[in-house]
Amino acid sequence: MALQEEFEKQGNVLFKYRSYFPLLLFPPAIVTIYYTFKYHPYYYQNGHLEFLMISSIIIGLIGLLIRIYTVGHTPKNTSGRNTHDQVADSLNTSGIYSIVRHPLYVGNFLMWLAIAMLTMNLWFVVAFVLSYWLYYERIMYAEEQFLRRKFGTTYTSWADTKPAFIPSISQFQSPKESFSWKKVLKKEKNGVFALFLIFWLFYLYVGYLNTHEFTFTWHWTAIGAMISGIFYFVFKIIKSNTNWLDESSR
Repeated sequence: MALQEEFEKQGNVLFKYRSYFPLLLFPPAIVTIYYTFKYHPYYYQNGHLEFLMISSIIIGLIGLLIRIYTVGHTPKNTSGRNTHDQVADSLNTSGIYSIVRHPLYVGNFLMWLAIAMLTMNLWFVVAFVLSYWLYYERIMYAEEQFLRRKFGTTYTSWADTKPAFIPSISQFQSPKESFSWKKVLKKEKNGVFALFLIFWLFYLYVGYLNTHEFTFTWHWTAIGAMISGIFYFVFKIIKSNTNWLDESSR
């Protein structure tokens, strides 16, 4: 099999399981945090810890906002969380797609980078960046092959002027589709909850390393996880039992 076909085949397989990629981070991250705390406990002292968590979650929220903006301005059957096959009823070229070809993966990268930063270990962050690059370059390649075959020169003319991953802000064009909060709530409701939950668990873990017991405190990560968790389950129930979030064109 030629490399071109092999890359596409690998990308299609990885595409189906891309939602599990973050799970690969957790075991080595937990071990790395343990040894970072063991040999450099001052990294996780109160002042340093709060600065680390606030700066990291800001990066994560920027990634989430990129996803929200992307999903909110796209039409039906494009840019989603589908995992079975590639889907694109139309080609997105305006809005955030006017500055970068794969905005959702830019958002994902920032969200997961925020989690990797919690280890306070440069080599872990470097390993994460390399792993993300190796994993997602195959997925992006497979997606682009699919779009090239479906949209032909329309796709290649657009792709020739847009960077794959690092946005070119100067090329921005207003989105053709209006922003849909309903689509965002339907597709992205778990993002804020997952982010705050992971940060809360990290805070509890560091507390355990300090005191050797799990102690609940009303830290801002706990409050964020609880509030976002309530919203997550409310909108999950709404999605499952009503058509309030449905839109025919989105």
